[in-house]
Amino acid sequence: MVVPVAAENTKTFPGTPKDHEKAKNVKLFQPFQQKSVTFHNRIGVPPMCMYSAVDGIVNDFHLMHYGSLAMKGPGLIIIEASAVVPEGRITPRDLGVWSDEQIEPLNKLVKAIKSQGTVPGIQIAHAGRKASTAPPFHGDYVESEQDGGWPNGVVGPSDNAYADHYATPHALTVDEIKSVVQSFADAAVRADKAGVEVLEIHGAHGYLISSFLSGNSNKRTDEYGGSFENRIRFPLEVVHAVRAVWPAEKPLWVRISCAEYVNPEPLGRDPEGWDIYQSIELAKRFKEAGVDLIDASSGGNINGVKYPSTPMYQAQFAEMIKKEAKIETAAVGLILSGFDAEKVLTNDGADFALVGREFLRNSAFVQHAAQDLEIDAHWPKQYSWAVNKARRQNKEKIQSE
Repeated sequence: MVVPVAAENTKTFPGTPKDHEKAKNVKLFQPFQQKSVTFHNRIGVPPMCMYSAVDGIVNDFHLMHYGSLAMKGPGLIIIEASAVVPEGRITPRDLGVWSDEQIEPLNKLVKAIKSQGTVPGIQIAHAGRKASTAPPFHGDYVESEQDGGWPNGVVGPSDNAYADHYATPHALTVDEIKSVVQSFADAAVRADKAGVEVLEIHGAHGYLISSFLSGNSNKRTDEYGGSFENRIRFPLEVVHAVRAVWPAEKPLWVRISCAEYVNPEPLGRDPEGWDIYQSIELAKRFKEAGVDLIDASSGGNINGVKYPSTPMYQAQFAEMIKKEAKIETAAVGLILSGFDAEKVLTNDGADFALVGREFLRNSAFVQHAAQDLEIDAHWPKQYSWAVNKARRQNKEKIQSE
């Protein structure tokens, strides 16, 4: 699929203020510059798995899904977790960047997103001990080999399963760890060839990198387990390998879980597991290694814990990391309105607001956020005449949206 010039929205980006002077004090609708990339606002769609691929390849569903979001004006769309190796998928229906045959279809999606003025990003990932499961709309179970799963090929830092009904992982050998590191680097090269402008490494939610970071899941006794320095070794090796091949002018982000809720207090300490204080120290190391932004999430590594349910409950993690580690951050988690999104950015609390499920409920979140904040924002030109004034009622020439 090629979006013709007539259908592009690159002259006036959807989701930008019509009157920049009136919007100058609203941070959410200010542009954000990172290296060679300019985001026209600070609202992003975070990676959300759709579980709709075959052999990890982008298809027409993804073009429809991401295209519909891009048309409504977010500054950034991060394409869902895309596995760096086939056995690194969460489900058999995940996207992937482990093969060169996946580059061209991904490039078509990237071009479609860019045609609407949105910056295209992608998250590269390895599911670790949470791999070979079913799409969540089918149920919570391990996929058998007959149904495309690989229950005997699941790996992790140790041989302890995420949950009783999940596959028991094989503890990666040192040589296998090195191979996974190389797979992340190879995936970054493919993402660059596909035209991706922002690369995010998935280090959160109990997937492979996250499970190495936490002593609650990492029970190794070698150089990759035990102390904080050992537990961060593999994640740092991934970042160094990716940064070495990812173009210097393109931003590199990392998503991490900042708390695991073994200690029910979000800011409570869990020194033998993982907590916000270790996250801050890790963010400092990531910054030294060339990471440009920390996407501050939480949870996902320990089964059965209770999560907070208040809006913006994770924003405090982004703020603490930004101030203590001196690195740019993105806030995420139950951001439900323009008021919420603007609040997480005020007082330099974060640099970007990533709005997840609310975009699935309302693809016009950007325009509704603008209304919340009394900003008149551009719609895509194809919708603007209907939103603003019916053509038959306006006999004057309208300036192109």
